Parts: sequence; C-alpha cells; structure tokens
Amino acid sequence: MIRNAAQYVASLRDNRSIYLDGKIVGDTTTHRAFRRTVASAAKFYDYQSDPANQDRMTFRTPDTGEIANRIWELPKSYEQLVQRRKALEEWISLNAGYIGRGPGHVASCISGMAMGLDVFKEYDPKRADAVMNYYQYARDNDLYLTYVIINPQADRSKAASEQENEFLTAGVVDQDSSGITVRGAKMLASAGILANEVFVTCIQPLRPGDERYAISFVIPLNAKGVKMLSRKSYEEHAPDVFDNPLASRFDENDAIIYFDDVKVPWDRVFVNQNIEMCQKQFHATPAHVYQNYQAQIRLSVKMRFLIGLARRIADTNGVTGFPQVREILGNLAAQGAMVDALLTAMEVKGSKHGEYFVPDRHTLYAAHVLTQQLY
Repeated sequence: MIRNAAQYVASLRDNRSIYLDGKIVGDTTTHRAFRRTVASAAKFYDYQSDPANQDRMTFRTPDTGEIANRIWELPKSYEQLVQRRKALEEWISLNAGYIGRGPGHVASCISGMAMGLDVFKEYDPKRADAVMNYYQYARDNDLYLTYVIINPQADRSKAASEQENEFLTAGVVDQDSSGITVRGAKMLASAGILANEVFVTCIQPLRPGDERYAISFVIPLNAKGVKMLSRKSYEEHAPDVFDNPLASRFDENDAIIYFDDVKVPWDRVFVNQNIEMCQKQFHATPAHVYQNYQAQIRLSVKMRFLIGLARRIADTNGVTGFPQVREILGNLAAQGAMVDALLTAMEVKGSKHGEYFVPDRHTLYAAHVLTQQLY
C-alpha cells in the first residue's frame, strides 16, 4: 500500500504528546510552528501516489505482490540498487534535500537490518522474527519513521549507568511476558513531528554496566507515555515564505523524546539489554551502510541545488564572467561532480550480503568524511 498526502496528514492527527515552549501542542498539521513543514512532507506522498510516477517510485513486494515505495526495496542486484537510488533522488528533489530525515532515511536503516537478518537469528530467533515482521508492517503501511539513537548530553566522563539519575538515558525498568517497560530520554528525533513511529536504540558505544540501555525497539509516537520535547521552531519565526523560503517550509525539527514508563510489546523489540548486539545491529548488518548511503544521495541532491543557487546569484548580479567568480563556480561544480562520482563508485563496487546487493562500505565512509567537509 502507498498513501497519498491526505492520508498521510490524517495519520498525524493521533493525539500524540508534543511540547513546544513548555506547552502541549495540539494538531501539528495546523499549528503555526509545524504546518508548512507538514505540508512539504505531504508532497512526498502525493508524488508517489500519482499514477504518472508509480512505476519509478514503487516496486511490487515479493511476499504480497502489492506495491510499496522503493525506500523499502531490498535490492538483489546492482541494477536494482541504481533504480532505487534514482527513485530516492527524484523524491528528495521535491525539497532540494532540505528535509534531512525524510521517510527514506530510517526506512533504509530498518531495511538494512532486514537484509542482515542472519545476525539477529544468531542472537535470538524471536528478535529476528520481530525485525522482519516489523519491516513488512512498516513497508506495507507506508509508515514514516524517525529515530532516537543518541543519549542525552550529561556528564560525558561517566557512562550512562554512572549518571546521577540512572534513568536519564532511556533504559529498561521492568520486563514481563508481554514486553519491556522503558523509562528515560533519548534524542534527537529529527523529523519527529512528521513521523508516525520512532525507532529507539543506541548507536554510541556502551560500557559494561550499561546493559539496561542496550535496547532496540519501535513504538508509535502516540503510545501512552511517549512525550516529545521539541526545540524552538524555525518555521514559527519565519512567517514569510518569500523572505525565508527554506526555514518557513522545511524545518523538520529536532526533539528529545521522554519515555514515561512506556510498555513495549515483545513483537516490537529487536534487542534487549545486550551491548554487543546493539552495535552489531548497525555494523554487522547492512543497516549503517544503507542508511548513510541514503544520506549521501540526499546530500548530492542538496549540493546540486546549492551549486545552482550560486550560479543564479552570479547571473543575477552580472558577475558570472569575472575570473574569480568563474573559478569559485568551477570549484563548486567539481566538488558536486566528486560527490556524484563517489555515489557511483560505491554502487559499482557494491557486493552481496547474502542474497542482497549493498553499496561498498569503504567508499561510503570515505564519502561520509569528505562530504561533511565540503558541505
């Protein structure tokens, strides 16, 4: 199933608890701090559901035969990987790459975990079932996911378990036959205001004694006890689209999410209090590569926009022919071409992980370092 814009916007009216400036926010789809960004995200869904775009933006799932967005595709060949990348580029271009954590980012992470299911089976077959079942559920319901994978900033000389409040960082407070109960905070929930569900885990290294924080699960953002604490809204302070064309429409927002004794059923738990597996879910599966491959695709789109903007500014001011301006524009174009070349290289040098074809991690991580410096 794929959704259209109206269905997506309706899904956000779910009585979730979002706080802004110390006050509870009602409907994010109409609130002045979020409404334009929600409308921008909704364009993803009208674009994918347009019959003229569906062949490029969707694929038929092998298990159900229904159509789903290509963000959930698990490529088995170089050709399928490139086809998926072209669809992502097209989708991301709707906002010039300025919605950094669009629907494709965390979807790529979960898809990478599904491609590395053998790692989860070795850890716990029941957790492997939870991963695959959730992947199929999110794919088939066209969900928009965010994630919180970083611990709140505190005394950095101490481990999570050594902080003054043992539940400053989200951790397991209890578990029973129905699931785990989680208490504490995580960050950064980029695009949390736009998402349907949140993936909660820890990508940072944990130390012995931190086991209760070594968890991995997904939960709806309107679940009982889930509270989103939004940072200041740029959109709210950029009321004019003409003067602030980006901040007024593409402020995906960031937030801390506090889990106030949130009950998570076992079928949504991927890792339970296992430090080693918390790292392996990212690095022993294609998850970390696949999610950052999506990030590099987005950055390439964003850089093309910025290069074009620089050229347009030069043209408008009549300075395009100045030697020093031509030199700068040439350097920008070369840097943009290098990012495109790195993307192509990580695809060409890709390899099989089981039956799936994934980008080359060495080229990806080289691009990850260089493109941050370029941007």
